[in-house]
Amino acid sequence: MDRHRKAEYRYNRSMESTARMDGSPGRVVSRKTIHKTRKFSYESITVERGSTTYEVPGIRHPGAVVLLPIMDTQDGRVVVMIRNYRPLLGEHGKVIWELPAGTIERGEPVEVTAHRELVEETGYSAQHLSPICRFYTTPGMTDEVMWAYAAYGLTHVGARPEPDEWMTVELVPVGRVLAMIESGDLADGKSIVCLLAAARRGML
Repeated sequence: MDRHRKAEYRYNRSMESTARMDGSPGRVVSRKTIHKTRKFSYESITVERGSTTYEVPGIRHPGAVVLLPIMDTQDGRVVVMIRNYRPLLGEHGKVIWELPAGTIERGEPVEVTAHRELVEETGYSAQHLSPICRFYTTPGMTDEVMWAYAAYGLTHVGARPEPDEWMTVELVPVGRVLAMIESGDLADGKSIVCLLAAARRGML
């Protein structure tokens, strides 16, 4: 069993253990697929708790990766970040700071996704990846699980964004990135989790 499968096994066992410790908060009695797209499916889940039933809407997600690309320059260590246009934010959409990330294709190994998304969104390829953490992104809305990796040994090969993506790439000093979390300039949840977990492990 390779180290990533071992990490996934330990993670799943810990989640199951937590569920058992918390007792039985409810029971899923039915699931109905409302809509299905190439990557996601939208469900209505009926949950029974005692004599009460209630509906929970949710998105079935294949999982995703978020990358922390780290590079040493003459001016110090920098993080390769993107400015990404998000149409859902505000009346006309909003451009926000993020780390590169992307969805796992069906049957695709997680590290393959990580390498692919890094090139597509930043134009950099990595010699190697180092796992940081794994987390649920929004467990009240989706079952999406995100893997976080640090990316090292970067070489610029040119970005390959998807047709529906608009983003620019910027090299941001490590100190400034962490300050952006404090100031609120960086407000993307997955990026904050990834950066803080990496900082705690001494990877920055």
